[in-house]
Amino acid sequence: LRINFNMTLLDMPCEYATIDVVDVLGTRNDNVTLNINKWQVDAQGIRRQYEGQNPQQKDLAHDTHHDLALLHRNGVHAVPMDQDSFGPWLQKNEYVFVDFYAPWCVWCQRLEPVWEAFAEKMAIDEMPVSVIKVDCVSNRELCMDQKIQAFPMLRLFKHGEVQPPDYRSDRTVEALTEFVNTRLAKDEVLSLMPAHEREAHVEQAKAERDDHPGCMMSGFLLVNRVPGNFHVEMRSKNHNINPPMANLSLVVNSLTFGPPIERKMERRINSIPDEYFTMKNTRPMDGNYYVNDKLHKAFHHYIKVVSTKIEVNRNYVGNKAFQAYQMVASSQIMNYQDTETPEARFSYDLSPMSVTIIRKGKRFYEFITSMCALIGGTFTVVGLLSGFLNSIFKPKKI
Repeated sequence: LRINFNMTLLDMPCEYATIDVVDVLGTRNDNVTLNINKWQVDAQGIRRQYEGQNPQQKDLAHDTHHDLALLHRNGVHAVPMDQDSFGPWLQKNEYVFVDFYAPWCVWCQRLEPVWEAFAEKMAIDEMPVSVIKVDCVSNRELCMDQKIQAFPMLRLFKHGEVQPPDYRSDRTVEALTEFVNTRLAKDEVLSLMPAHEREAHVEQAKAERDDHPGCMMSGFLLVNRVPGNFHVEMRSKNHNINPPMANLSLVVNSLTFGPPIERKMERRINSIPDEYFTMKNTRPMDGNYYVNDKLHKAFHHYIKVVSTKIEVNRNYVGNKAFQAYQMVASSQIMNYQDTETPEARFSYDLSPMSVTIIRKGKRFYEFITSMCALIGGTFTVVGLLSGFLNSIFKPKKI
């Protein structure tokens, strides 16, 4: 059975958006990417950038030869910050590179010695970049204000302002150093430009840059014809998700079951009276907004699917009849524990009953026969009536 969907995740980056499929037979497909396209969207939900078809999350390289205890012998170079010291530190330093982490995050634990070695290299090379780290467990409010959705999150600041996008490349001292050098070189080129050119360049960069973490996902799934569900979840191969910041607010632009309907066929189906069938019943969730206004919540949707066979005319009968799937949908919001990552779940169940709609009409010769019968019957009735009236009103002989 084919499930066609187009939905917009209002607050989730495309790199973290995944779809899993599960059914009662035990079939489970995690992070389905086949036949799925992703687009970055702006704050108004308009598509901005194509993220690719079937994008797979790539593996990141990690340095493994750094000894944290050995690095700490000459002091801590990646300075830990808290809620009170973070803001003043950003204002005091021109460039600040921050590692937002959680102690329980395995990727953060792997990054810790690399980050310390990178901070030490920045100090030795006398680079104008301050390397710090923030514990998001101890400073939860600070990380929520920064909208840290996954750990570790490496973010560069300049004069207290975020410089998007966040760093997402290899976690090695060499890669981190190259990233910083590239940014500094770019800023140096800008500083050498005439003032009016520099301002124009900065304004153009702001207009083109859109770091709103929204994603549109479009495609289809092929599932078994048994009860099951597909769900949208926030997941990454190289991060641990921050559960409180996993926002599953979304818009269902389109959700249907079965093969796509051609426009020619849809026009024929629309000619069927609404009391028998309407296309609205095949897409009752289209255009609906499901927005979470609180943390640790997500909408779960329950869909009853009814197979419907439509014989629109004598050319579409039997195996050629059009197959549609009507839906009855309901939704409710579910609560999650603080340590659980919410998911937007779409549970579906196929009804054991099927509906068949047959549209019958008379052939031309049947129409002619009916007309002849009607005309003949009319003459017969008129003749009988004429004879009856004639027998009553005929003058009698005296």
